[in-house]
Amino acid sequence: MKQDIVRPASATLREALIGAWQLVSCIETDVDTGEVFLPMGERPLGFLLYTPDGYMSAQLSSPDRADFAAGDMYRGAADEYLAAGISYLAYSGRYRVDENRGTVEHGMGVSLFPNWQGQRQLRIPELDGDTLVLATDRPALFAGSFKTARITWRRAAPNP
Repeated sequence: MKQDIVRPASATLREALIGAWQLVSCIETDVDTGEVFLPMGERPLGFLLYTPDGYMSAQLSSPDRADFAAGDMYRGAADEYLAAGISYLAYSGRYRVDENRGTVEHGMGVSLFPNWQGQRQLRIPELDGDTLVLATDRPALFAGSFKTARITWRRAAPNP
């Protein structure tokens, strides 16, 4: 599974991943039909963070999420919670890099989707300068069918 990853000759994959990445696209492809889905829309929002001490956090959001009418995050209506939950994906935990295989494994210490909590999920990275594509290693059940996912990130500008 070794990938062609472009990075400075002195940098390991782990070193190249460390930092903040801004979401560019989230594309799912149905394995049976080839149909392409954009679950977070055409211009998604989000960040992916890799820390030097081995933790990561991924936050993916649709761009036009509606506010809760009450203005209270604990007093939303059922349909508001439904809309908020289907338009956002978040998980965080430890990560591991396998330099020989060219892979990164995300640990789901916490997850908005409870079924993922405690899982470890493999990602296949493609790194080209300031662009990082993370692909799933196998299809997963998304919106009723098995799909693969490719998430594209761009290195976030430094925050001085």
